[in-house]
Amino acid sequence: MRFLARIFFFLVLLAGLGLGFGYPYLVENLGGHDLGNWRLYEESQGYQPVDVDLKASDAPVRVLVEMSTVGQPVLNGDGAVLTLTADRESRTVLAETLAFEEARPRETNPQTQERIYRDNAGLIPEVEDGTYRFTLGPGDAEGVTVKSAELILRSEVAAPDGRVQPAGYVLTAVGFIGFVLAMRRRGGGTPPNPNSQPPAPRWGRRGSV
Repeated sequence: MRFLARIFFFLVLLAGLGLGFGYPYLVENLGGHDLGNWRLYEESQGYQPVDVDLKASDAPVRVLVEMSTVGQPVLNGDGAVLTLTADRESRTVLAETLAFEEARPRETNPQTQERIYRDNAGLIPEVEDGTYRFTLGPGDAEGVTVKSAELILRSEVAAPDGRVQPAGYVLTAVGFIGFVLAMRRRGGGTPPNPNSQPPAPRWGRRGSV
């Protein structure tokens, strides 16, 4: 019975990990297709807004920003490195600060120590046919020298359901606690089975002492 309980809670734990951590990653990174890349900042030219034509069928649109730096800056979330806004007909549809604190750098040139960081700037859930202007600007973080920055737009299959990830966290906690309790032995041990004890020794031919 305890063995079945272990299997059950282990499966609950796996399901919770899949919903809480695997599901958001798959939706945000593997679903949909790329719409294109646009350069928003060049060290020699400065910040330049870009106009992108989007269609209603592109929704929802995931907005990402890739930043290249020289060296290894300290990105601990203490201030924004960049800011990004998206507007359509003077109406702001997205405004986000980018700290890149959870971004994993990719080293493109070991000699110059150039690294690329990617951060998620948010989601535009509803899109109307027309031109959207994306504007990048500097943040208030210190000690980060931006060499270039690029806008990446992705058309996603669907936006992540906000109810799935919290449910995954709950299942992960329930599965972990249940599995640990099922692995523990009951206190006091199992009472001995009298039938498993060896018979008492006998003396003499007829068992008499």
